[in-house]
Amino acid sequence: MRSAIAIATLASLALPSALGGSSSFAQEPAASARCDILSFASANVDGAAIRSVDVVTAGGFTPSSGPAAGFQDLPAFCRVSASTSSGKASLINFELWVPQRWNGKLVATGNGGYSNVPSFRDMAYALSQGYAAVGGDTGHQTPTPDDLLWGVDRPEQIADWGTRSIHAIVAPAKRIVAVLRNKAPARAYFYGCSTGGHQAYAQIQRYPKDLDGVIAGAPGNNRIRLNVGFLWQYLANHDRSGGSTPIVPASKLPMITRAIVAKCDALDGVADGIVDDPRSCEFDPAALTCASSDGPDCLTAAQVSAMKRMYEGARNPRTGEQIYPGWPKSSEALTTSSAGQPAAGWQQYWGGAEPARAAFWRHWIFADPKWDWWTFDFDRGVALADRKVGALIDQTDPNIGAFKSRGGKAIVYQGWQDPVTSALDTIAYYEKVRARQGSQRETDRFFRLFLVPGMGHCAGGPGATNFGNTASPSPIVDANHDLLAALDAWVERGVAPSRLIASRVVDGATVRTRPLCPYPQKAVYRGTGSTEDESSFACR
Repeated sequence: MRSAIAIATLASLALPSALGGSSSFAQEPAASARCDILSFASANVDGAAIRSVDVVTAGGFTPSSGPAAGFQDLPAFCRVSASTSSGKASLINFELWVPQRWNGKLVATGNGGYSNVPSFRDMAYALSQGYAAVGGDTGHQTPTPDDLLWGVDRPEQIADWGTRSIHAIVAPAKRIVAVLRNKAPARAYFYGCSTGGHQAYAQIQRYPKDLDGVIAGAPGNNRIRLNVGFLWQYLANHDRSGGSTPIVPASKLPMITRAIVAKCDALDGVADGIVDDPRSCEFDPAALTCASSDGPDCLTAAQVSAMKRMYEGARNPRTGEQIYPGWPKSSEALTTSSAGQPAAGWQQYWGGAEPARAAFWRHWIFADPKWDWWTFDFDRGVALADRKVGALIDQTDPNIGAFKSRGGKAIVYQGWQDPVTSALDTIAYYEKVRARQGSQRETDRFFRLFLVPGMGHCAGGPGATNFGNTASPSPIVDANHDLLAALDAWVERGVAPSRLIASRVVDGATVRTRPLCPYPQKAVYRGTGSTEDESSFACR
């Protein structure tokens, strides 16, 4: 339950000297840790306008726009709603949750897709571990964010979503926490996946002083080319004469994935239903060619050709340059519904009436409501997108030395079977960072990538994919089993994550544990012991 605060605004409260400066904010003596005596009705902190403060008692809590089921067993916390801006036409709303039993640190959380809803799930995860948690709306307030109309002729909104929104809320969040608790956060971290991973990369590339560490899952940082990849996949699997009917129907994707797993599962020495590293899989879709007529368990010549084009990924027809890699083999369909259709897989991004993120091209790039995707030029169209919005939304600079120099740490994780952001692109950025650093050793000092076999987009899949909030909060919260705990141990004590333990949970029971190893290491079976137990594997 929660109770609204209705106390008169206090007049002039100085910020703690550790933060520097002063504020018109008010605070009564000996009550700085109690949100129930504060009213921020017209207060301003570091450019943020405080709109409301609520006391949320321990137990269940359901945010207005969060999961329908809400959250159970949360600690008591102070809930602050506020807004800030990063430009004249900018407005970024955010929520800050400060637990009654605070560990002295702050976690900023990311968003998903083009959404303007904070990740309340990630905020609850951080809160449950004692952190103050903040999340924002990325700078736009439309009820239909996926239509992207909110960015038409509004470069401020595009820049907020693509680059600035986390930076804009971190400073005021730190100050508000300091006023509430009379102490500035000792550490500030970031936790996010997908667009959240994109936001993490924006922080370490453009605002390296904001955060002590980031967790970036499945980062969609190469945003223009990711959208090019979606368009390529759609066109590769459609014929103009066939309209929106795909050449390879969604119903065949599970069959293709099963064939790939059957061929390549045991390449890592363990037959466990997972392709450990799809790059080593030499599966050719032509092996599934129909002997005669089309059928549910084979591919026609046209379908074989479409699959090959999708595996190859987007290329510039003039230069031959790879624009965005194809998606790894075995990412076609992660799970199958009772109706036999893949519940998560490629069809999410090329199975509709139009290409995924068509609105990006229609409204932000070509400014043409009647834009025809069949006419897209993979040379000039990409160049136009770079000129118009590249500086606003892409986070691809491998020069992150300033983040390293300030002691920052980055943990990146990526599912090998992710049908949204290609693991191959995540690896490509990592290798650019490593080349910039000059050695594996220097890269390992502050930036580590963990590839997760059998995991889809941010969570789920047939592999061992539970390590903290990637599936549900782990009952074991330590630096071996939990990403946030691992990051904190690295920043606070210099204990780098050399091995993370992931589990596969079925009907509430753990049926498998596996180590996740920092790239380029892989989990290798020692040759003895249970293949369902992580202790039987070494990182090599």
